[in-house]
Amino acid sequence: MSDSVSGHTEPRPAVTEAEVDALVRGICFKTGPPRRLGVEVEWLVHELRAPQLPVTSERLEAAYAALRTVPLSSALTAEPGGQLELSSPPAASLMECVDTVRADLDAVRAVLREDDLTLVGLGHDPWHTPRRFLREPRYDAMEACLDRTGPAGRAMMCTSASVQVCLDAGYEEPGVLGHVRRWWLAHQLGAVLVAAFANSPLAGHRPTGWLSTRQLRWTQIGTGRAGGPVLNSDPRAAWVRHVLDAPVMCVRRDGGPWDVPEGLTFREWTRSRAPRAPTRDDLDYHVTTLFPPVRPRGHLELRMIDAQPGDDGWIVPLAVTTALFDDPEAAETAYRAVKPLAERTHGVPAPHNPLWRNAARGGLGDPELREVAVACFAAALRALPRLGATPEVVDAVAAYRDRYVARGRCPADELLDTLRARGAVGTDGTAAAGTRAHPRTHPHGAPPHGKDTRS
Repeated sequence: MSDSVSGHTEPRPAVTEAEVDALVRGICFKTGPPRRLGVEVEWLVHELRAPQLPVTSERLEAAYAALRTVPLSSALTAEPGGQLELSSPPAASLMECVDTVRADLDAVRAVLREDDLTLVGLGHDPWHTPRRFLREPRYDAMEACLDRTGPAGRAMMCTSASVQVCLDAGYEEPGVLGHVRRWWLAHQLGAVLVAAFANSPLAGHRPTGWLSTRQLRWTQIGTGRAGGPVLNSDPRAAWVRHVLDAPVMCVRRDGGPWDVPEGLTFREWTRSRAPRAPTRDDLDYHVTTLFPPVRPRGHLELRMIDAQPGDDGWIVPLAVTTALFDDPEAAETAYRAVKPLAERTHGVPAPHNPLWRNAARGGLGDPELREVAVACFAAALRALPRLGATPEVVDAVAAYRDRYVARGRCPADELLDTLRARGAVGTDGTAAAGTRAHPRTHPHGAPPHGKDTRS
């Protein structure tokens, strides 16, 4: 086959099931001392002065054209619905990562302000319905595939935003920083991160009943596309099985729309070789179409954290997560704290188990999640100075702990409190009869933090 999508025109050899097994094992976990980290920050892009008005495709295109002329250290990309993403280069320290991304975001915001646009830190757009901005074969195929399971796929593509923390896989050897421990910790601690940083309680102007509607959407997409593998003592074997048994999203073609097969796993594709034999490029592409909450891509990509309010809100989940994984003492504390939570998964992979669903629906209102979050934030605060974090970053984490975690709350709770005060939301968190939620906006585009009305 000639694969013009990947920039090749020469025929590409097919891969067998055994070759897929070997290739995935070789690339999914690149082990070694945890030394580098990164962050991917996604943002909704709204009108600066009237965020409830949709931004036209023409304005987004003009804004992104202007941004492409700005020298940035991070990679800047547009998501299918026009969300903006900055992906940091691998950093040797937490502060290197923070300083790089913060400088890039300052430059991006300055350009957007010239066009009366702003970056908004919310995990799910509270007002706008999903609308495609990018018209590319990949996203045409993705939309067609995800539509088979309902509207959640379009919402994920076009109206969601996150903070994704990227960490080294860890040592090959067992221990607190070993790749087996880090893989397990990511899936248990992930539920705590969902709860502590939930920031998406609205969709279509109304509360959804979930504090992280973004996480709800991922759950609704289904286990094959957005679920993780079964956890066992061999992460490589578990991930290989998951990759082989996951449904193929699309079969790329040089011309015309891509094929979107139904019910074809990659394992079956390697055996049937229809509609054509899969290649190494197809395998690489297939892995990019899987969206588990923890994705091994040589490193570990933690994908479960909602976008955060404020210009620098993303720094807190980055700092906390980095401390709990890369500082040995904090990692051991986090492991011991989350270990009892594993029973609540009932052996079901994340995010489709009761623990993760409770975290997304109720946040830190769950007493056990709150207790674990308090312990983990305390461990992170002790570790951050050892990792070279500045007092500013340590203070930001401490302020978040005091404002939210210690009180069993998250940013979504404050937004709902604001709406309750205005009579737009009932005491149960759902929309009041005959009303639509219209939160006032923060100067930076994020909804304001309301007064705490919960005892």
